[in-house]
Amino acid sequence: MNCPICNQNANRFGKDRHGLQRFRCISCKKTFLEPHHRPLDDMRLSLEKAVSVIQHLIEGCSIRTTERITGVEKRTILTLLSLVGQRCEKLMEDKIKGLSIRECACDEIWGYVGMKARTKSRKACNDNQKGDAWCFIGMERHTKLILAWHLGHRTVTDTVAFTEKLARATKGNFQINTDGFTPYRDAVVYSLGSQSVDFAQVIKLFQGNSDKETRYSPSTCVGCEKIAVFGNPDLERASTSHIERQNLTVRMSMRRMTRLTNGFSKKWLNLKWAYALQFAYYNFCRIHSTLKVTPCMEAKITDHVWTIQELITSNTL
Repeated sequence: MNCPICNQNANRFGKDRHGLQRFRCISCKKTFLEPHHRPLDDMRLSLEKAVSVIQHLIEGCSIRTTERITGVEKRTILTLLSLVGQRCEKLMEDKIKGLSIRECACDEIWGYVGMKARTKSRKACNDNQKGDAWCFIGMERHTKLILAWHLGHRTVTDTVAFTEKLARATKGNFQINTDGFTPYRDAVVYSLGSQSVDFAQVIKLFQGNSDKETRYSPSTCVGCEKIAVFGNPDLERASTSHIERQNLTVRMSMRRMTRLTNGFSKKWLNLKWAYALQFAYYNFCRIHSTLKVTPCMEAKITDHVWTIQELITSNTL
């Protein structure tokens, strides 16, 4: 073994606490470790413990619950979430691009960071990463594959950012169905118009709650209107039911998205990485109850069910 500093010969010099061989340079007396693979970069957490932490997070446990069960300190858990979330985001970008699909449904799911919009307004908070946080989700209807997602605000700019990601993930002609959110009209045509997509909007009409009902009671749907916005969509097939069911999966699998709890995100980036982990796990690791395989297997992206260890070390293999 040669010294990485002066390139002179080095002798064995015991082992560190993790069992890795140490060396000491004969010339400059510097000590160093043998070359080794670090699946979690600079984290000292064992891979087995990291898998256990991620398993609890994707099953809907909060950070503090995961801390109590696994014995891993909460700051370490958040560091691991950040590391794995970034890897999952890159994995989705690398694996899901230029896919030929038949039908895509899009929707937005509401959450918040730190405080809700009303509290933010009352406190005159100007932090753009506090308050309401909307996640745009695009899902292929037949394979149940999450094609693209984007965390932002319910604005034209963030809608275009989402449709640009959707355009990168797909190719060719397909039908896209959305709800009645107005910015979709221009954003879909701007990003996907060159692919000659068939675009339809499903506009639901709701009746306001009576005074006797609580503010958490869902509104009653009294009608539904389907509109052909661009191209030649089949209005009989136009539906957002599948993507709305996906919203339930998100709320049941992410503690941060469970309503009426104190498990909400306190930082914007933590929510982003939690979403990245959720969607990557859903695509690659979770067997869909209807398909009997994972969405990525159904879409012919992979040929097996990924383990959590494969997921969190995806960009290190």
